[in-house]
Parts: sequence; structure tokens; C-alpha cells
Amino acid sequence: MNWSNIITVYAKELKDSLRDRRTLMSMIIIPTFVMPALIFGVGKIATTVFSKARSEIPTVMVLGGETSPGVVAALGDSKKVNIVPTAADWKQQISDKKIRATVQLPVNFERDLAAGAAESVIIYNYDGELKSGFAANELEKFFRTLRERAVATQLARRGLPATLIQPFETKRENVAPPEKVGGNLLGGIVPYLIIILCFTGAMYPAMDLTAGEKERGTMETLLCSPVARVDIVLGKFLMVLTSSLAAMVLALTSMGVSFAVGGAIFSGGGAKVAVVGKVADATSAAASSVMPSIDPAGVLGVLAMVLPVAVLFSAVIFTVALFAKSYKEAQSYVAPLIFVVIMPAVVGMLPGIELNARLALVPILNLSLVCKEMLSGIWHWNYIAIIFGSTCVYAGVALALAVKMFDREDVIFRA
Repeated sequence: MNWSNIITVYAKELKDSLRDRRTLMSMIIIPTFVMPALIFGVGKIATTVFSKARSEIPTVMVLGGETSPGVVAALGDSKKVNIVPTAADWKQQISDKKIRATVQLPVNFERDLAAGAAESVIIYNYDGELKSGFAANELEKFFRTLRERAVATQLARRGLPATLIQPFETKRENVAPPEKVGGNLLGGIVPYLIIILCFTGAMYPAMDLTAGEKERGTMETLLCSPVARVDIVLGKFLMVLTSSLAAMVLALTSMGVSFAVGGAIFSGGGAKVAVVGKVADATSAAASSVMPSIDPAGVLGVLAMVLPVAVLFSAVIFTVALFAKSYKEAQSYVAPLIFVVIMPAVVGMLPGIELNARLALVPILNLSLVCKEMLSGIWHWNYIAIIFGSTCVYAGVALALAVKMFDREDVIFRA
């Protein structure tokens, strides 16, 4: 192994790759601009859709309102919903999104409420539909207020204080620093994006430097040069690794700049999302009172942990692409691998999946879990050592296999 030859091959491949449009796209363009697009584009669309849905006055039906005209009138006077005449096909109308919700009042609900013996009110809505969730939420708030007023009236009749029913209130206050809040919010998606970009950053250069050279007929010329094959494969591998790391670093840089510039969009009031028909705060008031940020030490830790994974990706893709006779064939070999990469990365995002000794040995999944912990400010040094060491072993085996495959004539010149 001659490092001078390796560097020469690497410099040659780097110069050629920077002239290739596909390599530039995967290494520079996509990582640099995909983060702002995700943060500003998706965030803007979500905010617009949410605001539009929130501003709409939902159309609802009231069943059984004939015996409770006062309640129906109060609901209409609230200006929060638009009451339409009842119809027999109200369930179908909810499913077809012609109305947003329907409320079922018990017979003589108004009379029984005044007597303190009212039965349950049923609200029908379309679970998972944003506007139907808002309508059900407005109806719930109205009847909650109505119930509280009825309770207060009953207590007043008996000369009892209102605090008898609600003697105290509770409130939540965030004590975690902004770095931990931001790390917890972003700890799942950041490792996922880094893993995907690391893989795609290595994919196109690896295919071009193996199958692409076979297709262009330049592989034979390179092999005839007075350079050992191990030097050639290591020089090419370093180029693939450079592309993978460049994609990852540019992605992290772009992400940091995007959150620094666009974080104010998400920092006020707390984003709200509709989950199974109910509207819930995505962040607490305390969390939204400060700009979520990520601990710089966590980012540095992620960068260190990604290094052996980038080596692993680069070596595996290089080896697989080496078996292809053409660039198109290499794509058919390498493309399915992205699903192998995505699955453990997605599993690492799921709630309830905790890092342990077994999962610390599972490639990709271990990286996703430990990065999520580090971005949240939690450092499991024993697991970090296991993950870094095991990933280095996997990467070393993959690189050794790449060198061995490049030395086989039946692989390079496969008919």
C-alpha cells in the first residue's frame, strides 16, 4: 500500500467527480437546500393549512334539540359553530365532509340539566380529519362551560362555594433548558435525515467510480497503470467517503442555519396538531416561550458517531456497485439498499424504543438511538463506546471485502 499512489488516485477521482452533475447534486445541492426546503416549505404549508382550518366556522347538526331550545340557541349564539337543520343521513354527511360534526342531546336535556340529573351528550365526528376535530373541540368546550355553569348554579342553590368542586388548579412549568427541549423535539428526525443523506451522498459516486468506469471503458486503462489495485480501490473509496461526509456536514450546517433563521416561525404560541380528532398542544407553553436549540456538544457527538457509519455505507455501496456491468445495472443493485437503511432509521424514531446493550450492536438503529440521546443532552458512555467500536468493526469488514472484490478478475470483468 502506497499512500502517495492512493492520494494521486483520490485527487484524480475527486476532480472528475466534481465535474459530474449527479455527484454534485447528491453531494452538495441536495444536502444544502433540502433542509431549508423542509423547514420553511413544509412548515409554511402546515401553518397555512392549519390556519385555514382553524379560521373556518364549522358546520354542525344538533340531534334532539327540540326539547332543549335554550341550549341550541346558546350554542348558535356562541358564533363558534354554524348549526344546520338535521337530516337522516347525518353520518354520511360527516363522512363526505359536508358537515364537520353532530351532537346528540338526550331527550329533555335542558330540563334535566336544570334539575341536576342530565344524561350524557354524545359528539360524533370524523376521527383524524382536521376540521372535524376542530368542530368537536368547539362543541366540547361549549358543553364543558355549560356543565360548569350548571354545577355553579346547583352549588349556589345549596349555599356551597364553587371551590368545593374544584378546590385547586394545576399548571405545568418547563424546567428543561432550551438545548434539551430542542434536542428532544428534533432528536428523532435529525439522525434519520443524516443517515439518509450519508447514504445517498455515497451512492452516486460509488456507482460512477465502478460500474460507470466499466461502461465508459476506462477501468482497463486504470488497471494497466503501475499502481497496485489496493491503492486504486482505497483512492476510489476515499472519494466515495468524501462525498458521503460532505453531504452529511452540509446537511447539518444547512439545518443549523435554517433553524437559526426560521426558528421564530415555530417559537410563538406552540404548534398545534390534530390527533385522532382532538386538538392538542405540540409543545407546552413553557417550551414555546424560548427558542428551541440544539446543544453544540450533541452535534459534535453526532458528527463523531457518523464517521464509521459513513465508512460502512461507502464500502458496502462500492462493493455492491462493483458487481454491475453498467451504471443502470448498478442503480438496480444499490437502490433497494436504501430500504435496508431506512427501516432501522425509522424504528429509531419510534417512541418507546430505548437504547440497550442488544440494540447497541444493531447497525444504523444504534446510531439513530444514540444520536437522539446525545442531542437531548444524555450521554451513555458505555453504549457510545460499544456503538462506535462495533460500527468500526463492521466498517472495517466492509472495506476489506471491497478490497478483496476489486482484486478479483471475475468481478471486475464480469461478462
